[in-house]
Amino acid sequence: MSLTKVENLEEGMIRLTIEVEAAEFDKALNAVYQKNKNKFTIPGFRKGKAPRKMIESMYGKGVFYEDAADEVMGDAYAKALEEYEGREIVSDPDVRVTQIEEGKDLIFTAEVAVKPEVTLGQYKGVEIDKLEAEVAEAEVDAEIEKERETNSREIDVDDRPVQDGDVVTLDFEGFKDGVPFEGGKGEDYPLTIGSGSFIPGFEEQLIGAQIDEEVEVKVTFPEDYQAEDLAGADAVFRCTVKQIRVKELPDLDDEFASEVSEFDTMEEYRADVKKQLLEKREAEVKRAKENAVVDAVTANAEMEIPEPMVEYQQRQIVNEFSQRLESQGLSMEQYLQYTDSTMSVMMDQVKPQAEQRIRQSLVLEAVAAAEQIEATEEEYKEELERMSKEYGMEVEAIETALGEAGEKQVKGDLAINKVVQFLVENAVEVEPKAEAETEDAAEEN
Repeated sequence: MSLTKVENLEEGMIRLTIEVEAAEFDKALNAVYQKNKNKFTIPGFRKGKAPRKMIESMYGKGVFYEDAADEVMGDAYAKALEEYEGREIVSDPDVRVTQIEEGKDLIFTAEVAVKPEVTLGQYKGVEIDKLEAEVAEAEVDAEIEKERETNSREIDVDDRPVQDGDVVTLDFEGFKDGVPFEGGKGEDYPLTIGSGSFIPGFEEQLIGAQIDEEVEVKVTFPEDYQAEDLAGADAVFRCTVKQIRVKELPDLDDEFASEVSEFDTMEEYRADVKKQLLEKREAEVKRAKENAVVDAVTANAEMEIPEPMVEYQQRQIVNEFSQRLESQGLSMEQYLQYTDSTMSVMMDQVKPQAEQRIRQSLVLEAVAAAEQIEATEEEYKEELERMSKEYGMEVEAIETALGEAGEKQVKGDLAINKVVQFLVENAVEVEPKAEAETEDAAEEN
């Protein structure tokens, strides 16, 4: 088995010509015959006892060729990759057999995409918007109010009619032209007045209703309502409020702080809420700067991405999405059925994302090479320690599980993270342009 020729094709493709020695192919032919001879019925021979030549004479000389080729081409391709010394191969092979005959070398070609060469543009000193991590007091108030809502309780009210914000238990039945319609009836239905969860105008008409009093609520269904026979139609709902409950919020005092946090006072609790919000905002700003600088540097670079490389990445993205669906108990087939879509449409939809993912990855690798940025052994060991804590495994066990390929991947990821930080540190932060300025500039262009 050997790699005999490498040809450069257009659009980032190469063709590898690979040969398997005649003796190796003949051996595979005989192995396939032994494996499959029981499947053939030859007059005058018991099943599985017919000589290979007899089977070939009846079914064609090449009856075992395809299976024999499959037996040897995988190993031959793998060994050819070991001999290959060119740019990294980044796609599955498109294999074509060019010579196949007993007693002769098996010859096949494998067309593959190779990693594109990247011409970097400006990558140091690119401009990105200046962003500050700030938290307003109103945001702190809102976060505390959410915790207050979480710790609220509902109490029965029976001495007044329904008010905005009440939680009512409701029986209702809907009528169109005096006739009940399907799906328009409910019993013991919980509804928060003012939530907007019912048809527009429905909830407001319940304000003032007394417990056990029947109220007629007149509504007009929206034009885009999902049930076509009700879209845009007038309807009347006969409603009975069976229960009124009101949400009671705890006081914002030290007792509340001690119940919902590790702090004894509202002052301490509020300071901690602000600190956590600020940390979250800082992380958001950090990600925004990283994304902005990577997008800018990628836009400045030039490369030609071979189509098979894009297709491979498209499949990766779709597979990732499929795995997320499965974790939620939904298959890809079900998702496509629910969304009235197809795999082909989905592949087209993710193509821009696949292309951008490839471009960014190649550009970051090119910057790493240009600046000689790589992960140190110390950084690698620190990452193993972090993974050890995250997965609850010994460092040695993680190293064994990673193997040589995994170690290379981890070090590569660490290097890329360093590249991103390098780009951010070397970027120029400018004040964001006002929206009006941006629109004017777009019109000029």
